[in-house]
Amino acid sequence: MLRARIVVLLLAILSVGLVKLEARSLQERTREFLRQRIETSHPDHRIPVGDTYLYSSILLPEFYHERIYQPVWSDDNGPLPIADSMHAAITRADRDGLYPADYHLEQIEEIRTIIRDRKNRNRPINHLHLVDLDLLLTDAFLLLGTHLAGGRIDPVTFDPEWHPARRDFDILPVLRTAIEDEQINRSLHTLLPHHSEYHRLRELLGRYRTIMSNGGWPVVPDGPTMRKGDTGERVTALRERLYLAGDLDKGTIDDEAVFEETLEEAVMRFQGRHGIAADGLVGKETFAQLNTSIEQRMQQVIINMERWRWLPEKLGDRYIRVNIANFELDVIEDNESILNMRVIVGRHYRRTPVFTGRMTYLVFSPFWNIPPGMTANDVLPQVRRDIDYLAKNNIRVFQGWGGDAQEIDPATVDWSTITPRNNPYRFRQDPGPNNSLGLVKFMFPNRFNVYLHDTPARELFARVQRDFSSGCIRVEKPIELTQYLLADRPEWTRQTIEAAMNRGSERTVTLNRPIAVHILYWTAWAEEDGTVHFRRDIYNRDERLMEAYFTF
Repeated sequence: MLRARIVVLLLAILSVGLVKLEARSLQERTREFLRQRIETSHPDHRIPVGDTYLYSSILLPEFYHERIYQPVWSDDNGPLPIADSMHAAITRADRDGLYPADYHLEQIEEIRTIIRDRKNRNRPINHLHLVDLDLLLTDAFLLLGTHLAGGRIDPVTFDPEWHPARRDFDILPVLRTAIEDEQINRSLHTLLPHHSEYHRLRELLGRYRTIMSNGGWPVVPDGPTMRKGDTGERVTALRERLYLAGDLDKGTIDDEAVFEETLEEAVMRFQGRHGIAADGLVGKETFAQLNTSIEQRMQQVIINMERWRWLPEKLGDRYIRVNIANFELDVIEDNESILNMRVIVGRHYRRTPVFTGRMTYLVFSPFWNIPPGMTANDVLPQVRRDIDYLAKNNIRVFQGWGGDAQEIDPATVDWSTITPRNNPYRFRQDPGPNNSLGLVKFMFPNRFNVYLHDTPARELFARVQRDFSSGCIRVEKPIELTQYLLADRPEWTRQTIEAAMNRGSERTVTLNRPIAVHILYWTAWAEEDGTVHFRRDIYNRDERLMEAYFTF
């Protein structure tokens, strides 16, 4: 009997509680349960929603705490218009090469459908659905905004050779502004990289999606090298492929199956855009680029967009930019290239790293202190074969390091006993026209010991693919670059620069205006006029990033 009374009493208390809860507004109930959900989260601060967990375990609770748990995306009448805006922003994430599914899209749409169905049947909205929707939409904004501003993948986790400066941003103020102004899409858009190169890739991705939706571009049948004068179905397929790529106008021709001069010019344009020697012949390498699928090109565009998201908001008003994959250097002022030149970068096994430095000085007629790795792999084997190798290349041998190192006569050493492990010597090449650093080096101290320098091997600049160095970057126009860097020093004319380069002894010159140097890696980009370029992934960095990006 006593137990029955207790049960009745508990039911009465529960009924009163439910009545009080029902008496409260929908927004008040949503607010209360939001607080409970966040305050009673998992011991490791993970907040569950259905069978998943929210991504943000720190910023999201902080955001709701400062709002005193006021719902963001709904009121007493249910979801607000900004909830629709956020849903639309998620569905458009693919325009930036991101995955809408990453941002709780399926769960959000499921809850929206339930709420819409209840409203259509004039049934009350369950506040628990609004709690879930609020948490999911807020978490989606924080994650999507973070990806737009800083990238979907952290490069440090998969590429030990990627060390550029990163963008610094705070996502919470952007979320607050988006809600206050009821401008979700505009606020998210402010997080995109401001670089015009990013937005041109973004437009390109949209164009390629259109081509893909229309069936992609045709495969050019394999076979012998194609050239002007050839005829047949392969020529017709080539013509269509180059038309879709933008290298060929439809125009009016007598026979589409004939490889005539206009088609040859289009082939050369295509080759130039893909870093291939522009000879107008459709050989093995050109075939490979022609038959790279639209899906593969879209992936290449997406990962290069991702690389832009890894960079600072501004690279500077004035800076030097090297694109390793394109073997090219540009001096940029006010977003315009004012000096352009070819460069030579590291071989695959001596890859040039990606990083940001600050050039502060240059050295005329430099010595070259040969690095230990090159000593072991290149110099010692040559010396063992021919002791005269050192004299022929103006290389001296020193014992010890620093200013008190003693020069020794290499003829007094039994080089057959010297190995990389027991080598007590260092090698230095004297200044001169045959010095491996050329006549000047441009210094921006960094932990990789990488810098820009001249080279005596001028013939290598004529090559299309120029990965011949040991990691440093050889420049095609050392005099012009020096003139630019010393333009605020009137005493440094071209004549005095050339004299300093050829004086045969080192001279260090400090720059009055240090300049940022960005060593980057782009395999896809678009010019202002819409011309699209692709390059070979010489270091397999695309491959590693694609594996991380498209399987994450």
